Amino acid sequence: MASAILAVILSFFIPGLGQFYTGQFLKAVFLFVLWVIFGGITLFSSVSLLVGLPIISLIPLVICIFIWLYSMYDAFCAASR
Repeated sequence: MASAILAVILSFFIPGLGQFYTGQFLKAVFLFVLWVIFGGITLFSSVSLLVGLPIISLIPLVICIFIWLYSMYDAFCAASR
């Protein structure tokens, strides 16, 4: 049985790693790829914030944080079963 605390810690550092630890390989890859994509968009949109574009540039950051938090929650739930 997988440790729920270890799954959360792994997902804290790299989203999707906790799912990989619990055996959910496709979900792990999907979460990691989404996190990388929205993280990259966040980096590029932060440049547009410096230029003075609207607050809508923060949407990718919010999505990136949501994916990170969901990854930790899901890893905990999967390891607790």
